[in-house]
Amino acid sequence: MRVLIAVTHLLGVGHLARAAQLARGLVVRGHEVCLATGGRPVPHLDLKGVDVVQLPAVHCRDADFRTLWTDAGTVLDDAGKAARRDALLAAFRRFVPDVVVTETYPFGRRSLRGEFEALVRAVWERPDRPALLASIRDILNPPSRAAKAAEADAVVAGYYDGVLVHGDPAAVPLEASWPVGERLGSRLRYTGYITDGASGDKPQERTDEIIVSGGGGTAGLPLFEAAVAASHLDADGLSWRVLVGHGVPDDAFRHLAERAHPRLVVERARRDFRALLSRAAVSVSQSGYNTVLDLAAAGTPAVLVPFEEAGEREQALRAARLAASGLAVLLPARELAPQTLLRAVDAARSLPVDAAPAIDTAGVARSVALIREAGTRAQEVRAAWAALDRQLETLAEGGRPATVWWRDDDAAEPTEALDRLLDLRARLGMPLALAISPRLATDRLAARLRREGDDLAVLVHGIEHANHAPTGMKSCELGFRPIGDLLTALTDGLEDLRTRFGARVLPVLVPPWNRIDAALVPELSAIGYRGLSTFGPRAGAALDGLCIVNTHCDPIAWRQGRGLADEVDILTKLVRDLGREESIGLLTHHLVHDDRIWHFTETLLSRLAVHPGIRWMRTDAVFAAAIPDEGTRA
Repeated sequence: MRVLIAVTHLLGVGHLARAAQLARGLVVRGHEVCLATGGRPVPHLDLKGVDVVQLPAVHCRDADFRTLWTDAGTVLDDAGKAARRDALLAAFRRFVPDVVVTETYPFGRRSLRGEFEALVRAVWERPDRPALLASIRDILNPPSRAAKAAEADAVVAGYYDGVLVHGDPAAVPLEASWPVGERLGSRLRYTGYITDGASGDKPQERTDEIIVSGGGGTAGLPLFEAAVAASHLDADGLSWRVLVGHGVPDDAFRHLAERAHPRLVVERARRDFRALLSRAAVSVSQSGYNTVLDLAAAGTPAVLVPFEEAGEREQALRAARLAASGLAVLLPARELAPQTLLRAVDAARSLPVDAAPAIDTAGVARSVALIREAGTRAQEVRAAWAALDRQLETLAEGGRPATVWWRDDDAAEPTEALDRLLDLRARLGMPLALAISPRLATDRLAARLRREGDDLAVLVHGIEHANHAPTGMKSCELGFRPIGDLLTALTDGLEDLRTRFGARVLPVLVPPWNRIDAALVPELSAIGYRGLSTFGPRAGAALDGLCIVNTHCDPIAWRQGRGLADEVDILTKLVRDLGREESIGLLTHHLVHDDRIWHFTETLLSRLAVHPGIRWMRTDAVFAAAIPDEGTRA
C-alpha cells in the first residue's frame, strides 16, 4: 500500500512521534509512506525510509491553539494557510496514496481545518478514491461545546472509512474523554498503544537519579523551573537530570543550564531516554501519551504533573487514572512548586518498582493491519463499481436495458435536504416519486413542488408515519389496528394529498417501513388504490387488483447507525437485481442522508442517468399497467 499520513504537532512532539512510529511500522512491513508534517522539524526522530514532506511550519504559544505562529515570528495568515494547503495537496497528487490518514483531525486542529478539508475533498474527488482514516490517541481533549463533537461526528460519518484509536479500551475507552454515539462507535477501531517496543535493559538495582522530562516543546518549562529549584532544596542528596526538549528556545535552555550543580545535570532530550528512565529512581514528567508509554515500558515510579493550560484536560484525565490505580503520584499543575515537587518525589519513591500498567502495546502492528485492510477494502469498492459498469455494458450490448425508477420517502416540508434532492434530479433530468405521509404534508411543501416539472409524482406514504407495533416487534403503521379504521384513514389520506398536490398524486400506497398487514391489501382497490410499493423483489406483478412495483436498492444501513451501508454489498446486490424481470427501484431518504450517502447516491445516479444499459421510467409509466387513465400525468 501507499499511505499518506498528514500530521501537525503544535506544542509538544507527541503527535509527530506517534505518526513517525506508525510510518516506520508501515515501512518495515513493506509499504510506502509519505509523512506530511506541518509542525516544526524534530531532528532526533527516526524517519528512515519515509518520504517526508515538510509543510511551512507552524506552532502555538502558551497553549493557544487558535493562534498559530510561523518560524518567522508572525501569525499564520491566509497566504500562509494557502501555502500549507497547496503543499499538502501537491504531496497527495504526487504520491497517489491508497490510504490517507489524518492525525487528530476532525477531532481537533480546528485552526487548520481548511487544509484538512481540502485534503478530504481531494480524496473524494479522485475517481479511484483511496481509503480515508482518522488517527487519534487514547484520550482527547473533551469538546468545550456539544457542537464541536457533533461536527466531528458528522465529518467522520460523511467521509471517513474508520477511526484508529491508538489505545486500549480496557485501560481508557474513548468515551472517557469524548462523546461516542452509535454512528461514531461503529467506525472506531482500537489498535492498542503505539510504541516502538524498545524497553531498554532493566538493571537489578536502580540509581538514585530523578529524571525530569517535559515533552519536546515549551509546555514543560514550568516543570523544568520547579525541578531545578527543587534540586537545590533537596536534602536527601539525590541526583537530578533535567532533559529539555529541542523545541525549547536556546535562551530558555541556557537559563536553566546556568543553575546546574554537582547533583543536577541540565541537557537536551536524548535518544537513550528510555535507558535512562529504566535506571532512574523516579520519573518526573507531564502525562502525555508517549510519556506514559515510556513509563509503562520502564516500570519506573512516577510523579505526573499534567499539562492543563487553556482548559486542556487530556493529560489530567490520563494522570488521574494512573494515580487512582496506585501507579503514580499526581501533582496538579496549579500546585506545582519546588517544595510540593520534593514531597511528591518522596512519595513516589515508596511506590512499587515495575508496577507498570498492563496495557495493550501492539498498536503499530494492529494499526498497520487495519490500514492495509482499509486499503484493500477501497480496492474492493473500486472493483464493485467496475462490476456494475460491466453489467450495464452487458445490458446495453444485449439490447435489453434494465427498467429503473426512483422513489424517495418522508418528504413533509421544504428543507435544505429536499432542495438538494430536487436539484440533483433536475441536474440529471430524472423522474422522481416522493412518498409523502398525508397528515405530515404541509402547504409549504405543496408550494415548493409547484416549481417542479410534471415528471415528479407524489405517492401515499401511509397515514402519519406512526408506529403501532407492540414493543419488541418491527415498526409498522399499517397494522395492529382495526382494518376499518386503517381503510378510512387511507381513503382520507389519498383525497387530502390530491387536494394539496393535484394531478401529481398517484393512487399508489407506500407503507411506512415497507410493512403492511396482509389482511389490508385485498381491501385497497375498493377505496381507489391501484398500486402498492414496498422493498425487495416482488412475488408477482399484480396482487388483489394492485400493480406491485417495489424498490430494491437502499444505500442506508438502518441498523448500524444510519450511515452508508457496505458499498460493495449495495453494488453487488444492484448488479444482481438489474438482471431481474421487473422494474428496479432506487430508494432514498433525503432527510437522513449524510455527506457520504449523498456522495454515493449522486455518483450512482450520475452513472446510471446516461447509460444505454438503463431505461429510466416515469412513475406513472411504471404503474401504468394497473392505473387507469385518470388524467394524471406525473
